[in-house]
Amino acid sequence: MEENFYEGSIVLLEGAIANINAKLDIIRKYRLINGKQDPISHIVSRVKSEESMKEKLKRKGFEVTLENALTKVYDAAGMRIICNYIDDVYEVAEMLKHYQDLKVVKEKDYIKNPKPNGYRSYHIIFELSLDLAGEITPVYVEIQIRTIAMDFWSSLEHEMKYKKNVKNPELIVEELRRCADEIATTDLNMQTIKKMIDARGDDE
Repeated sequence: MEENFYEGSIVLLEGAIANINAKLDIIRKYRLINGKQDPISHIVSRVKSEESMKEKLKRKGFEVTLENALTKVYDAAGMRIICNYIDDVYEVAEMLKHYQDLKVVKEKDYIKNPKPNGYRSYHIIFELSLDLAGEITPVYVEIQIRTIAMDFWSSLEHEMKYKKNVKNPELIVEELRRCADEIATTDLNMQTIKKMIDARGDDE
């Protein structure tokens, strides 16, 4: 495998992640100073590994080049935003979309429209322009926003998908799908309880 596949563009990818992290920090602080709860539990970010990027380019039928990695596949820079409640997921998504320097390239709501395997998450691909030594360069970042429970499920499903020689894979897939439905119900119930608690507090 070639070393330094991203070359100097790693600065752009890391810069894009830092840019959005700064925006999220403002969102969190704005909520807190206005007496609201932080909508974000935690954030995970990464630049896609060179090996994974090359494999994805081949799978998508693209030539393995840096240009294709940065312009044909939109998840070289990726972030997961983990929220406590479903309402927080949508609120964070909307607040990010209000930034004029973040252009929505694509978004998919897998919470309202889950994948067949039960996967639930809110995906947004943003394009932002970075000024690097006077040269304006567009950079893409894929953001996945989900609840803590959805993230827990996704981590286990990912492990199942990439682990070799798993016994009873069909049974495990079916159990994961069942758990995904139960988690969705639990998320809704927790959201309802949260609203009941907040309403009680407003009356006092």
